[in-house]
Amino acid sequence: MPKKFLRRWLPHPTRHSQHRALRWLGPVLEDPNLFHLNRHSVSVAFFVGLFCAFLPLPGQTLIAALLALLLRCNLPISVLLIWVTNPLTMTPIFLLTYELGRWILDSPPVDFHFRLELDWFQEQGESLLMPLLLGSLLTGLLAGGTGYVIIHEIWRWTVIRNWEARKKRRLAQKTRSKRYS
Repeated sequence: MPKKFLRRWLPHPTRHSQHRALRWLGPVLEDPNLFHLNRHSVSVAFFVGLFCAFLPLPGQTLIAALLALLLRCNLPISVLLIWVTNPLTMTPIFLLTYELGRWILDSPPVDFHFRLELDWFQEQGESLLMPLLLGSLLTGLLAGGTGYVIIHEIWRWTVIRNWEARKKRRLAQKTRSKRYS
C-alpha cells in the first residue's frame, strides 16, 4: 500500500535525468536507490527530509538533496518533506525550536524588536543563534527519527498484512480445489 500510494504521487526517475537543468548530474541521478521505493529508502528519506526541514538555514532543498545522494535514499521524498517548514509554518516552528534551545541552555529570554539592519543581526545574533540552532537540531533529529520509525513500521506492517492475505487466499484456493477433485 505505501509503495502504490507513493508511486502515484512521485515523478518518474527518467523525468529527472532528461530535465535540461539536471542533465549534467546524469551519472549521479542514475543511481536506482535515489528513486527506489522500498522500506529502507523511503524510511531514510523521511529522516533526511524531516531533519532538513527543521534546519534554520537557507538552501534546505540543496542540503536534503545532498544528504539523499550521500545516504542513497529516495531523493524526491527527501526534497518534498522539507516543505514541512513553509512560509506559513516557519515562524511558529522556529519560535518553538528557539524556546526549546533556550530552555536547554538555560539562557534568559531575549526581548528583541526586529530591525532589518546589520547592526541588529550582530547584536542579537549571538544571543539568538545558539538556542535556535540547538533547538532546531534536536527537533530535526527527533522528527526525523520519529518519521523513520513510523514509516519503517507502517511499511513492515503492510508487508506482513499482504503476506497473510496471500496466505489465506492460497489456502482457500487449495481447499476449493480439493473439494472439486
